[in-house]
Amino acid sequence: QVQLVESGGGLVQAGGSLRLSCVASGRIFDINTMAWYRQAPGKQRELVAAITSGSSTNYDVSVKGRFTISRDNAKNTVYLQMNSLKPEDTGVYYCNTHIRSTTWDFYWGQGTQVTVSS
Repeated sequence: QVQLVESGGGLVQAGGSLRLSCVASGRIFDINTMAWYRQAPGKQRELVAAITSGSSTNYDVSVKGRFTISRDNAKNTVYLQMNSLKPEDTGVYYCNTHIRSTTWDFYWGQGTQVTVSS
């Protein structure tokens, strides 16, 4: 069984910063891509940033230059540093990882709320 637990969300004023963390635990033999998605009210879930096992990264154009994704393989953890936050960044942020437990599967965290006030 694999679990993902996110933390670090909250309420912040526009221009502020937050750092999200997602820790994977359980029967884990390998981790490939780790990613952050977000879902704003009334909208579909969208990819924000992703990082491969080789630390290659890609970002949605709306967050490029403001957000930084990183990972600590020893801790099975992925981070999302969010700077210069805007009200349109508001939403529930979900961690998604490609993990080999008994097989390779994608796992989702429960989500953490980020609210940016204007």
